[in-house]
Amino acid sequence: MHVILVAAENDRLPNCKVGGVADVIRDVPYALAQLGIKVSVVTPDYGQAALTRNLVADIAVPFRQHLETATLWSVEESNNVTQYVISHSLFSEHHGAIYCNDPHQPFATDANRFAFFSAAVAELIEHELIADIDVVHLHDWHAAVVAVLRQFSPRFKRLKALKTVYTVHNLALQGIRPFNHDFSSLESWFPTLTYDGLSICDPKYPHCFNPMRAAINLSDKVHVVSPNYAKEVMIPSHPELGFFGGEGLESDMQHASHEGRLAGILNGCVYDDESASGENLTFADYLALAEQHVFQWMAKSSQVLSRFYIAHQRILAWRGEAFGGKLITSVGRLTDQKALILRQPTQAGVVLDDIAKIAKHRGARIVIVGSGDPSLEQLFTEVMARHSNVLFLNGYGKALGEQLYPLGDLFLMPSSFEPCGISQMLAMRAGQPCIVHKVGGLSDTVKHNETGYCFEGETLAEQGSQFIAIFELALADLVGDSDKYQQLRQQALMQRFDWSDVAQKYCEQLYR
Repeated sequence: MHVILVAAENDRLPNCKVGGVADVIRDVPYALAQLGIKVSVVTPDYGQAALTRNLVADIAVPFRQHLETATLWSVEESNNVTQYVISHSLFSEHHGAIYCNDPHQPFATDANRFAFFSAAVAELIEHELIADIDVVHLHDWHAAVVAVLRQFSPRFKRLKALKTVYTVHNLALQGIRPFNHDFSSLESWFPTLTYDGLSICDPKYPHCFNPMRAAINLSDKVHVVSPNYAKEVMIPSHPELGFFGGEGLESDMQHASHEGRLAGILNGCVYDDESASGENLTFADYLALAEQHVFQWMAKSSQVLSRFYIAHQRILAWRGEAFGGKLITSVGRLTDQKALILRQPTQAGVVLDDIAKIAKHRGARIVIVGSGDPSLEQLFTEVMARHSNVLFLNGYGKALGEQLYPLGDLFLMPSSFEPCGISQMLAMRAGQPCIVHKVGGLSDTVKHNETGYCFEGETLAEQGSQFIAIFELALADLVGDSDKYQQLRQQALMQRFDWSDVAQKYCEQLYR
C-alpha cells in the first residue's frame, strides 16, 4: 500500500511547524512505514531557498484562468518514506510564513495559497509524478480542496479512483471563503468547475464555500484525533457556556458517523532516548537560555516592549535568589482555545491571578511559554507584572518548550477544547503530572488522581472556579503529600501513546 499525506505543516522539515499537525506529519509516516506501508509526504516549501532538494518535475496547474507552473522536489528519502515539497511564488511571497493574518478578510491569503497547493497535488497525482498511490490522506482545511477537485472535476480520473481520507486536527479553523465575486473564492480559483453547492457551502453563510465541510462530506473516511473528540464534534457548540463541539458542522459529523465514515483515533508520541533530553538541565541553566531568547525577541523591535523588559527583570531577580520550591509550567499557543478559562474574571482579577497567588502561598513559581493573540499576550504580561513568582516568555523557541517539560513539577493545560493535545503527552513523558480540562484528547490521556488531575464545569465560571480548586488540591499534594505526588508522577511517566499503535489503527479504520 502507498499512502500520500498532504498537509500545510511538517516538522520533519526546517521552519515548517506552527501547531500539532506538524508533529503528526513528522512522526506518523515512519510508524506506517514500520508496517510495510510506502508513504509520500507533500507540503509547500514556503520559499526556503536553503532547503536541500532534488528536482522531480514541473507541474502545470490550471488556476485562475492561467496555466501556472509549480515544481515538485524530493527532499529526503529514508525507511520507505519520501518527503516532497512544492514550490511556487505563492508560497514564498510572505517571507517563509506558513500562515498569514488577514484581519479584514479572514483566510483570504491562505485560501489562495492552499487552493493552489491542492490543485498542484491533484495534478501531480493525475500525471503520476508520484506513482502507484492507493490512499490520499488530507489534513485540515488547507488540503481540503483536493477532495473538491476529486469529486467535481472530470479531469482527475486517477484521483477519483483513489481512497480519500480526511483528518480534522482543528475544527475551529475551517478556511471559509465566498463562492464567487472575490479574488479569493472558489470560482475565482476554478472558473470552469461545476459543483454541488449544497454539500460544500457553509451552514451559517450559504453563499460561502467551507473547505472543512466539503472534505468531511466528500471523503471516504473522516478522522478526528481522539475518541472523545469524535463524540464532542457531533454536539453543537455553546461557547457562552464554555463548550466547543461541532462548530456548526455537527450535522455533517453525525451524518459521517451514521454512514460509518467517522473514526476517532488518538495521536501518538515519540518515546526514545532523545525524548528524555534536557533531564540534566538545571533551573539556572533554563533561566540563562530564557534570557538568550528574550534578547533575541527584544532585538526585533526598535523599542523595548514591556513583555520583554519585565521578563528580563524577572529572570535577573530569579537568578539572584536561591530557589528550592516547586515549578509550575505551561507551554502552548496563546489563543482562546488555550486561555479562555485562564482569563475568566475573579475577585483577584482573572483566574490566572488566583493561580499565581495560590502558587506564591506554597512557594512555587510559574513559567509560561507561548505567543499568539496580542490581547492575551498583553493580559499575560500584566499578570506577570502583578506577581513576582510568574515568568511569561512571550515567543517561540523549540528548546524553551522542550527543556521545560523535564524541569517542571506540574503542567497546566486548561484548554476550552482540545482535539488531541500533544503538550500533555510530552509533560507526562517527562514525568510531569498535568492539570487538564476534561475535554477531547485531554480526557483520553489524563486520568484524574491516577496520572494527573482533571476539572470540569457546565459554565465558564464553573470551569474557572473548578480549575482553581483542583490547582489548590494538586499543589497541596505536590508540597505536602510526597507519596501521592510521586505515585502520580510515576503513573504519568509510565503512560504510552505509541505511534505504532496509532499506525495500526490508521490501517484498520482509515485505509482498508
